[in-house]
Amino acid sequence: MSFPDLLKIPKIDKLGVQELVNRFCKRSIKTSAKKHGLHLVLSMIDLTTLEGKDTPEKVRRLCYKASHLHNSLQGLPNVAAVCVYPTLVRVAKKELEGTKINVASVASAFPSGQSTLDVKLSDTKFAVNEGADEVDMVISRGKFLAGEYNFVYDEIAAVKEACGKAHLKVILETGELDTLDNVRKASDIAIYAGADFIKTSTGKISPAATMPVTFVMLNAIKDYYKKTGIKIGMKPAGGISTAKIALQYLVMLNETLGYDWMNKDLFRFGASSLANDVLMQLQKQESGYYQSLDYFSKD
Repeated sequence: MSFPDLLKIPKIDKLGVQELVNRFCKRSIKTSAKKHGLHLVLSMIDLTTLEGKDTPEKVRRLCYKASHLHNSLQGLPNVAAVCVYPTLVRVAKKELEGTKINVASVASAFPSGQSTLDVKLSDTKFAVNEGADEVDMVISRGKFLAGEYNFVYDEIAAVKEACGKAHLKVILETGELDTLDNVRKASDIAIYAGADFIKTSTGKISPAATMPVTFVMLNAIKDYYKKTGIKIGMKPAGGISTAKIALQYLVMLNETLGYDWMNKDLFRFGASSLANDVLMQLQKQESGYYQSLDYFSKD
């Protein structure tokens, strides 16, 4: 696709968005549907470790958790992916062999995005060559806020090309974009430049994912789908730590984009701590009591 016509992007009514989000949060979920919803949340999680102290052993533990979520709960789905730094992709790929769990890698000078295009493309190609199925890049927020929209578009398009067959998630770092209008504009630029997914945050700054921000991004996806028939995925990341909040996101997703987006191919949660809370809720449904956190991996 060509560069979007930014003059045609709708202005965001901040109060209107918040009012709609409040309604989504008040929706009740029947007990019979809650278990299905919790399983769906689990299947959409990208378990993530992105710390300077990450080691191969830590990644192996995370991969084990991804494929062995809970020994006493039957019929659990796999999580969608494990996300690591490029240098640890090969470790994750080996550990997850045969599980159908994808390996995602951050790239393009994550989390700041402050580097040259050559470095970002090299970073991306290295991750893909190591076996990454998905690449999570960050946009250059400084360039975006300076109004250099063509620069941002061209950079995303170049990284997309470097991904080859790997899917590209474009992180907007919405907490640094200041306004919902900027979130909408950045969403359109990322989508038109070739993003397979748009993603709220790196998880390294606050605020990370919020429902108003995610709602604005979902509507950018909706408008693009109406225009082109092409489905783009969405990933809120950071700050989603409870099953209750995750289910509210799914209500919003269903009412905004519909059933076709209610799967891991088009919606993800970037929230590793979320998995433990979902498992606790499922255990409560099975047994009638909450299991101690000591029974859950902290990786």
